[in-house]
Amino acid sequence: MDESTVVVTGGTRGIGEQVARAFADEGASVVLCGRDADAVEATVADIESAGGDATGLRTDVRDEFDVERLMETAARSDDGIDAVVANAGVYHGAPGRTPLAAESYAAFDDTFRTNCRGVYATVREAVPHLAEDGRVLVTTGGVGHQAKAGYGSYAVSKAGAEALVRGFSAELDRTVAGVDPGTVATEMTGGEGRDPEDVAGLFVWAATEATGIDGDVVGLKRWREATKE
Repeated sequence: MDESTVVVTGGTRGIGEQVARAFADEGASVVLCGRDADAVEATVADIESAGGDATGLRTDVRDEFDVERLMETAARSDDGIDAVVANAGVYHGAPGRTPLAAESYAAFDDTFRTNCRGVYATVREAVPHLAEDGRVLVTTGGVGHQAKAGYGSYAVSKAGAEALVRGFSAELDRTVAGVDPGTVATEMTGGEGRDPEDVAGLFVWAATEATGIDGDVVGLKRWREATKE
């Protein structure tokens, strides 16, 4: 991925951080963002100390002007943005213990604004800067396409994000796909699940080698089957 530019939102922790590191390890110039400016700076420094090329911006995906600035920064090369990973997300409450009927309106609104509208802003602001073969990947999960009790507005927001994948796929001449890494051990899951580092390769594969994924949601099984020797 030498000379490629990859944008990762929510790139300072969990899945996003490991995805940013994985792309940098492959030779891409990574532009990452997060809400915490100190965390952005620290993540960039860590990637650079490991020999990678990274740029970071403090960005709130709920603010389309922040996202616009992020994409303009990433697109400073003449070739545009090669891949965008819309990964920023929030979960208010405990996974599996946040029923819709008990959730506050404030929690619902913020979850949807971050996890769904934030994806919309990320893709929309990336479109003018995407390379001809650029790809957009949206992090999702099983609760986005299979109903499961106790996941409240988070599940609703992921279903909305997957609808955005299908909508943008139908309208753009670029590959737009959802990526479902399964349950991953992050702050959002209370540390339960796979190590984020173990699923980062799924995103690199989806951004570079995967075929026939436009408008679809791809997961670990498909990645492993496609890359097994």
